[in-house]
Amino acid sequence: MQQQKEHLCDVLIIGSGAAGLSLALQLADKLNVMVLSKGPLREGSTLYAQGGIAAVFDENDSIDSHVSDTLIAGAGLCDAQAVKFTAEHAKEAMEWLIEQGVPFDQYRDEDGVLKYHLTREGGHSHRRILHAADATGRAVQITLVDQVKAHPNIRLLENYNAIDLITATKLGLAGQHCYGAYVWNRKSEQVEVISARFVALATGGASKVYLYTSNPDVASGDGIAMAWRAGCRVANMEFNQFHPTSLYHPDARNYLITEAMRGEGAYLKRPDGSRFMPDFDERAELAPRDVVARAIDFEMKRLGVPCVYLDISHKPKDFIIEHFPTIYAKCLSVGIDITKQPIPVVPAAHYTCGGVMTNQNGQTDVPNLYAIGEVAYTGLHGANRMASNSLLECVVFAQSAAKHILANLAQAAAPISLPQWDESRVSNSDEEVVITHNWHELRLFMWDFVGIVRTTKRLERALHRVELLQREIQEYYRHFRVSNNLLELRNLTMVAELIIRCAMARKESRGLHYTLDYPAMLDNPKPTILTPPERETEPVTTQTI
Repeated sequence: MQQQKEHLCDVLIIGSGAAGLSLALQLADKLNVMVLSKGPLREGSTLYAQGGIAAVFDENDSIDSHVSDTLIAGAGLCDAQAVKFTAEHAKEAMEWLIEQGVPFDQYRDEDGVLKYHLTREGGHSHRRILHAADATGRAVQITLVDQVKAHPNIRLLENYNAIDLITATKLGLAGQHCYGAYVWNRKSEQVEVISARFVALATGGASKVYLYTSNPDVASGDGIAMAWRAGCRVANMEFNQFHPTSLYHPDARNYLITEAMRGEGAYLKRPDGSRFMPDFDERAELAPRDVVARAIDFEMKRLGVPCVYLDISHKPKDFIIEHFPTIYAKCLSVGIDITKQPIPVVPAAHYTCGGVMTNQNGQTDVPNLYAIGEVAYTGLHGANRMASNSLLECVVFAQSAAKHILANLAQAAAPISLPQWDESRVSNSDEEVVITHNWHELRLFMWDFVGIVRTTKRLERALHRVELLQREIQEYYRHFRVSNNLLELRNLTMVAELIIRCAMARKESRGLHYTLDYPAMLDNPKPTILTPPERETEPVTTQTI
């Protein structure tokens, strides 16, 4: 049998977006850091984040105002202390990004003083959003990648999947501890083992569990699933933010159609050409995005249609091209002339509001295991994510986790040699097509039954199907050789179950999601917290997917 590669480091960071790279840079001067990237280093949700980052820079603004705006946007489910903590550390986090070289937009005032250009976004009562053109996420990602690549104490592993965390329970040891992780080298198609003093999950959310998503394909809930299997609690998994209008076309996935188009007079229509938004809200197409997304989802399910249509073709051609040149060009590239035709659109999953439970240091229920960024539930996001708070969260909690790790170095055990992954009983799967089919089926029924508009019956049917899939994975695939599709299927099925169980526990309608059986909001809402069941010790020397 081929000897497996073993890596040793002080800190293993799984994920290479804003959260993971920020943490790496703030630790690397004192520690040896390893960053695991599921795909190319730049290719994550951060790169595609169009919105800015919120922080109080204006003397007319205040932290209290930022806190208040966030609490209102969260529809009563934010943790006030977490919101306050994030807002208080926002400016410090942005100043650190500026030091790294992120080119936020600037201007000179009437006195010639160079200042940062602050904008205002939905839900914010003041101008407090720092932008880098209209591609802030891209600017942050590229800047941090350049800094990470230049640091001698950071080792980058690109195109690696994390298989599972190696915990004390897995090793048959007493107590709670994370010793490292088994990882899948996609290039060599070999399992490798990484031993670390500390492990941080920065893997992003789980948008890919739904059929339509505005995020890259890497957002498959890997970190949430791994943390759950390691014994960590999760919370508020039922809340996912959806963008109301994403282009519905096989050759243009993950393309958002800006809400500004509705602001300029575009109509939402059924396949028969009739408008439906006036039936749902007196503001029609100008209603808030949550109302619009609910209405679209309701009509799609009521009519049994794959999409609805956004139509601005009644406006002059010159007006359309002048205001929406990028959308015009994009749609034209797939054969849709928006000056003459309506655009097929669907709501697309965008941001996972819940996740792995952590404290303000980014600590999970496992002492040396951290979770930061979209993978985590901090209490900052309630039923709805506030615009421009998500990238902020990544940097604030990366800084907090870094400080906690550095303060606890003395108590941290040195990395140990870990058992190799046993491939003696594995076989190659001749059922990749079946795995892919199951993967698609999961996303389809999650969309149909657990999307925006829900019923108890739909949730029960979804849970039944996900349990069937889990049994099939355990029975048929557990001894197959590791593959990207198999790992994703396992993790997606796990997070799907967590989403469904949280949704079943929420006996109300709040935020984006609407439950027909419970249309009202509760007076005293609480987060939905799930605790992993006690698991029997599962030796890692047995290859079990």
